[in-house]
Amino acid sequence: MKVIICGAGQVGWQIARHLASEKNDVTIVDSDQDLVSRATDTLDVKGVSGFASYPNVLKNAGAEDADMIIAATHSDEVNMVTCQVAHSIFDIPRKIARLRSQSYLDAIYADLYRRDHLPIDVVISPELEVAEAALKRLSSPNAFESETFLNNQAQLLGLHIEDNCPVVNTPLRQLTDLFSTLRVIVVGVRRQGILFAPNAGDQLFCSDEVYLMCHSSDTNRTLDVFGKSEGEQNRIILIGGGNVGLRIAKSLEDSENRVRTKIIEKNRVTAELAASSLERTIVLHGDGLDSGLLEEANVAKTDTIMAVTDDDKTNMLAAVRAKSRGCKKAIALINDPTMSPLMEPLGIDAYINPRSTTVSSILRHIRHGKVKNVYSIGDAEAEVIEAQVMSTSPIAGSRIGDIDFPEGVIVGGILKNDDMVKPSSQSKIEEGDIIALFVLSKDIPEVERLLQVTIDYF
Repeated sequence: MKVIICGAGQVGWQIARHLASEKNDVTIVDSDQDLVSRATDTLDVKGVSGFASYPNVLKNAGAEDADMIIAATHSDEVNMVTCQVAHSIFDIPRKIARLRSQSYLDAIYADLYRRDHLPIDVVISPELEVAEAALKRLSSPNAFESETFLNNQAQLLGLHIEDNCPVVNTPLRQLTDLFSTLRVIVVGVRRQGILFAPNAGDQLFCSDEVYLMCHSSDTNRTLDVFGKSEGEQNRIILIGGGNVGLRIAKSLEDSENRVRTKIIEKNRVTAELAASSLERTIVLHGDGLDSGLLEEANVAKTDTIMAVTDDDKTNMLAAVRAKSRGCKKAIALINDPTMSPLMEPLGIDAYINPRSTTVSSILRHIRHGKVKNVYSIGDAEAEVIEAQVMSTSPIAGSRIGDIDFPEGVIVGGILKNDDMVKPSSQSKIEEGDIIALFVLSKDIPEVERLLQVTIDYF
């Protein structure tokens, strides 16, 4: 497939890396020559320097025979015009645009993106994606990673293994014997910086990071088994009342649980807007790093603080200060992925990477066919792929134990007749089943072959 990616920032670069590794013909476009050079020097991609919305630039990028264009520059307007040019002049079949401004995303303006108006097939909103990711983190604050699959019946959890973990030094095959009714599978382990798919004889050790796939109704019990029991989240403080913080607060107000939420926002205008938009949430105007203000917000009796400003350092320092003042859990929004190794030494319990959430969202839409969801893990180290089994698939009608999956693949869950079941070697995969697979990046092409989901979508 021939793909043009407009924008060579973190999102564009990560998407280019994913697609290039799968042997697609990728061209990346950016007005910054240095970013283009970085992409072409490190990835198997072509590069074009120039403004993505200019027809001659797109022509130089190969738009005349491109299958897809992904507009992920820093400007909403450039992304929109790029998709219009791609449609009107070059007739590119599939167009994806990243849009940040809330005004462009309001449902009442949905007709804007019709093919006879502004032809964009898929609109990706980073702020919406981040807010949803934040809410999932809040649902399991003891997990550093959380995502749902299989019609929300399966939950992926990322957990740090500590000394109090009851199953430490226990072979994984014994977990089924010890907890026979617990629907959970360990699908991935990161040890000393290396991510791998474990086998039944592997043990979990202190300081490991593990990825689990469990039934959503078994989440609390799973957390107990792995030494991560958690109480209810009744009191939450949000540092930052911008678009992301406001979305999170509104969702918490609409939830069935009566969560007491407070927002601390430094900008007066933004704070006043948040206060007028919310009903039950208390909005405090001031600096989230101010110890006196944190005490006024009663941080010592707060279950979780979530720092979601647009500044990484502010988020990290606010999280650290809140923990030092007695807050039980701290979650920070971190844009720079190189900051992630600092989270554990600083005592920050979990972080949200907007780039990663946006990349996962885009991958979800470019893997066509029967692939329903894609979630990127770590620094493009692995993916969780949710897909429906087709009749033409080599795995249809086979037992899991008889399927020649690569070593880096583990079946995390199967949805049969709208009911999630825990897979075993004897589980039979049938046409129409939806399966959730943990896949190391190197094994993605083979998984796509087994699923009969090709990259050539058109």
